[in-house]
Amino acid sequence: MNSSCLSRRGFLVGALLSGCVSSGAGRTAVRRRAPGPLLGYTEYRTNLPTRHANQVTSRACVVGADGSGRRILAEELCTEPNSWTQFAGWTPDGRQAVLGRGWESPENAAWEEEHKTFRMTEGWLFDLYLLDLATGKLTNLTAVERVSSYNSGLIFLPDGSGRLGFTALISGISHPFLMDADGRNKRDVSSGPDGFAYGFSASPDGTRIAYHKDYQIYVAAADGSNARKIETGNPFNFVPQWSPDGAWLMFVSGEHYNCHPYLARPDGSELRKLADRGGFEGVTTVYDVYDFHGGSSDVPAWAADGQSVFYTAKVLQAIELLQVTLDGHIQQLTQSPSGARHYHPKPSPDGHHLAFGANRTGTRQIYVMSLRDGTTRPITQVPPGHGAMWAHWQPHGEES
Repeated sequence: MNSSCLSRRGFLVGALLSGCVSSGAGRTAVRRRAPGPLLGYTEYRTNLPTRHANQVTSRACVVGADGSGRRILAEELCTEPNSWTQFAGWTPDGRQAVLGRGWESPENAAWEEEHKTFRMTEGWLFDLYLLDLATGKLTNLTAVERVSSYNSGLIFLPDGSGRLGFTALISGISHPFLMDADGRNKRDVSSGPDGFAYGFSASPDGTRIAYHKDYQIYVAAADGSNARKIETGNPFNFVPQWSPDGAWLMFVSGEHYNCHPYLARPDGSELRKLADRGGFEGVTTVYDVYDFHGGSSDVPAWAADGQSVFYTAKVLQAIELLQVTLDGHIQQLTQSPSGARHYHPKPSPDGHHLAFGANRTGTRQIYVMSLRDGTTRPITQVPPGHGAMWAHWQPHGEES
C-alpha cells in the first residue's frame, strides 16, 4: 500500500496515553468513583523529538464530567517497550471501555520518520480491547481468529444480535468487518477486495451500514450486500454518520482539506450542503513537533436529538465551535482570540453538554460546555508539553 495515501486518509495511528490501577495479572481494577457519567480520553506527550517518541507515551484515561477522579486505564498493556494505549469508545451499556493497544518496532518508526510517511505493512500491531470497569477484565477481540495486525474503529450493531464491527487493514487495504460478540466469525463486509474503506457505522436499527470507500460514501445492508454509492459530485467524502433516527447521513464532502458538512438521505436523495467551514482545512495538529501524518481529522457530530450538528469552522483567525440546525440556522458557540483552535465536538448522551478539545492555554486540553448557558470548564489539567484529546462520553451515566 502507498503509505502516503494512508496518512492522507485521516487514519489515526495511535496517539494516546493509558494506564490504570493494577489488581493482579491481566486485571485492571478501577477503585475510585467519580460522579457519572465519565469521559474517556487519551493523554500523551507532545514535544519529544519525533512522532514515534510522543506516540508511545499515549495512555487511555477516564475522568468525571466535573473534572474529578482522573485515572489511567490498563497500564499492563504498556509493559512492552514501544507500546501504548488509546481510549476508543464504550460499550452501549457504559460498563466496558474500548481501548486500542498499539505497538510499533523502532526500526519501522525510524523508516517512517526518514521517509515522512507511514509503512503499515510491517512493524505494527494494533488491537482492540474491552475493559470491564468493575472487574478489570481485558478482552482482546481482534486477536481472536485474527485477520489483521492493524484493527480500529470498533462499533456495536444496535439490532440485538450482539454483533460488532471494526476495520481491518489487510495488505495495505482497509476493509470493514463484522464479528460475533466474542470476536469469532469475522467476515469482510466491504463491496469487494479493492478500495480503501473506512468510517464504518451502523444505522440505529442495525439493518444497514455506511462507510466511505476511496472517499466515496456507500450504504449497504448490514451484511455488506447491496452496496449503493451516494453520488455527491465531489472527489472527497468522509466518515458518514447516521442521525439518531436513521433518517439522514451526515458527512463531510468537497475536496481534501476543503470539505464541509453535508446531509443526504440513506438512498442518496435530498443531498445538500449544511454549512461551510470558512477555509478550515478539517484537521487539528496532535503534536508540537513535525508530524508527517498531518493531524487528526476534525469531523462534525450529531446533536443528541438529531435536530442539529456541531462542527468547527474558521472565523476570522480562530477555529471556533458552531451548531447548525437541519434547516441551516447557525449559532457560533465560542468567541476566541486569534490563533485559538477548537476541535472534536462531542455532545453528551442527554444533550445537555458538549465536550471538545481546545488549545486555549497553549496546551491541548478537553473542556465541557453547558449547552443551556454556555458556561465552560476544563476537565483535564495536563502540563505543558503534554496533550489530552479524543473525548468519549460514557453512555447512560453508568458509574464505575
